[in-house]
Amino acid sequence: MAMFDENVTIVPTPRRRMSRGTVAGIWAVSVALIALFALTVLPTPFVIQQPGPVYNTLGTAQGPDGEEVPLIAVDGAETYPTGGALDLLTVQVVGNRDRTPSWFELAGAWFDPSRAVVPIEEVFPEGVTTEQRNEESAQLMVDSQQEATAAALRELDYDVPSSVRVFALTDESAAQGILEPDDVIIAAEGTPIEQTQQLRDIINAGEGAPIELTVLRDGEELTEQITPRQTDVDGETLWLIGVSTLHEYDFPIDVTIQLDNVGGPSAGMMFALGIIDTLTEGELNGGEQVAGTGTIDADGRVGAIGGIRQKLYGAKDAGAAYFLAPASNCDEVVGHVPSGLQVFAIETLDDALDVLDAVRSDGDLAALATCDS
Repeated sequence: MAMFDENVTIVPTPRRRMSRGTVAGIWAVSVALIALFALTVLPTPFVIQQPGPVYNTLGTAQGPDGEEVPLIAVDGAETYPTGGALDLLTVQVVGNRDRTPSWFELAGAWFDPSRAVVPIEEVFPEGVTTEQRNEESAQLMVDSQQEATAAALRELDYDVPSSVRVFALTDESAAQGILEPDDVIIAAEGTPIEQTQQLRDIINAGEGAPIELTVLRDGEELTEQITPRQTDVDGETLWLIGVSTLHEYDFPIDVTIQLDNVGGPSAGMMFALGIIDTLTEGELNGGEQVAGTGTIDADGRVGAIGGIRQKLYGAKDAGAAYFLAPASNCDEVVGHVPSGLQVFAIETLDDALDVLDAVRSDGDLAALATCDS
């Protein structure tokens, strides 16, 4: 039996040509897949800011050995039990110059009111390594703890003498070859110096005239003369000698603030409140959970911080009902307050204490300054 017929020719069925619509669809899918791949792997010029961990200044934190220790510890003075919480807020940054968020991650952040998309240069300036940024942030944290301690102790009528020490000189500093790091500036034009702002005021009052500084170097008192240089900063003419300074304080008691892996100066006000609560009878916050943020100087002035909107949501998520915000951040606060969170505008440490007094005594909170008012 024949399995096939050698005289029969089998002609293949002609291939049907794809319609233009089909071809266009294939191209569209291909382009979409390529775009999807690009959006997933191509670097972006942005990073994401989002709410970070919340720390109760009246609670504990992890010490160097991993054990829980008081976040604020005092030696040399009587301390008192505290209650509730005085929370400080942090902001986490998603991404860095080595790995930026994908466009998909950015799209998600754009539609999330608790997160913000910011240009990478604002967080990681060109030419500044991550290590340098972390070192600067850690130093700012140390400085804020010193300022907070001074502000709290002065509020409690302790005598806290201070001095101004040279931390570093800029590359084009007018003080190059004259001042050195660790010099303590005792006086300017014969006026005793205890705060950096005093020094700035005297320098700018001279409008470029040489400034006579008295400094202490290795135990020896020296008199030096420096001619400031004119600089324009945000449209304002300033006279600078090109040094960065640190405040040093002679504290009458020992205050230790234990908070690792957190940098920057924005926790200053909450540190000060935590120290005051620890050193005074009763619960400063009436046992309530109060959150807040803001820099502080030794005179109790509260300054603006970054990431205020993320901190508002961090406070809300942590369960706080009250939020202490720097008055200078109010323009960023209005219209962005999570439901259920009451925000007060704070200019000084006394303003913050007034809010806590009203919370503790069930006082008239409506009479206090808010960002809306």
